[in-house]
Amino acid sequence: MHKTPARLSGNRVDWDDERLAALLKKTEGWTLDNRDTAEPLEVQLHVGWGASTGRHASLVWERDQAVVVVTAFAIAVGEHVRIDRHAGEEVRSAWGVVVDGREGFRAGDRETGAWVHWVHMR
Repeated sequence: MHKTPARLSGNRVDWDDERLAALLKKTEGWTLDNRDTAEPLEVQLHVGWGASTGRHASLVWERDQAVVVVTAFAIAVGEHVRIDRHAGEEVRSAWGVVVDGREGFRAGDRETGAWVHWVHMR
């Protein structure tokens, strides 16, 4: 199937425009972390290919092949993880790779030692 190439817009961005500078200044302090307002889903997180014991984590956001999990520990970027979800008697497992992570900055995150990790699911 042949796809038509995307057209480039003829519009140019004037990076020196004062209105654009004012708008960008307003967004400097934004710290988005993709945590939904929905109730977090408690999961077991296995770090590394050979991990036999899971650790407590909360799945807080999920779209397509990406999830965000909150843990009480740091996970290195590039680390392979398995996320186990318990649904009654069944356990559903999914594998992924940590693509980013940082300490949480929301109210209460520092007190609980929360870390927020973005995981690309396979």
